[in-house]
This record gives sequence, structure tokens and C-alpha cells, in this order.
Amino acid sequence: MVVALLTVEILVPGSASLKEKRGVVKRIKDRSRNKFNISVAEVDFQDKWQRAKLAFALVGSDHKNAETTMQKLFQMLDSDYGFEIVNFNFEFL
Repeated sequence: MVVALLTVEILVPGSASLKEKRGVVKRIKDRSRNKFNISVAEVDFQDKWQRAKLAFALVGSDHKNAETTMQKLFQMLDSDYGFEIVNFNFEFL
């Protein structure tokens, strides 16, 4: 069994309110869940209107499969133009 964790800190430069940031975060969460069947939560900066930290988790039986899924997820996030990735971290347990 392997647990894969990706934490991503993002900057939403076009956001002028918490409501706008929540819309961007909701879109990220929905797309990630639908495309990769992955767990996701906003874990930090809930009170900041231009920053968010998201954690994505996946449990699987194969390390290579989990790593491939996380890489594809990161590529999807990196290609989105609604926000900028400031920091990220991959962990496999």
C-alpha cells in the first residue's frame, strides 16, 4: 500500500475577495476529484483572499501508479492560468 500526498500553495492574483478565491479553489477541487478520483482539501490560508494551500491525497497499491497519477495532477494544475503555483511538495508514504 502506498499513500501519495501533494501539497500545493497557490496565488490567485486576480482575486479581489474571499468569494472569488473560493470559486477558484472550488473549481480546482471539482476538476481534481472528477478527473483523478482523488481527495483534496484546502489546508491553509483560508482567510487570505489571494493565497491558498491545497492538499491532494491518494491511496493505492502500486507506487508507480500513484506517482504517475500525482504527476498528471500536477501537470493539470500547472497548466491552469487562473492561478500561480508558488510552492509544492510530493510525499509518498
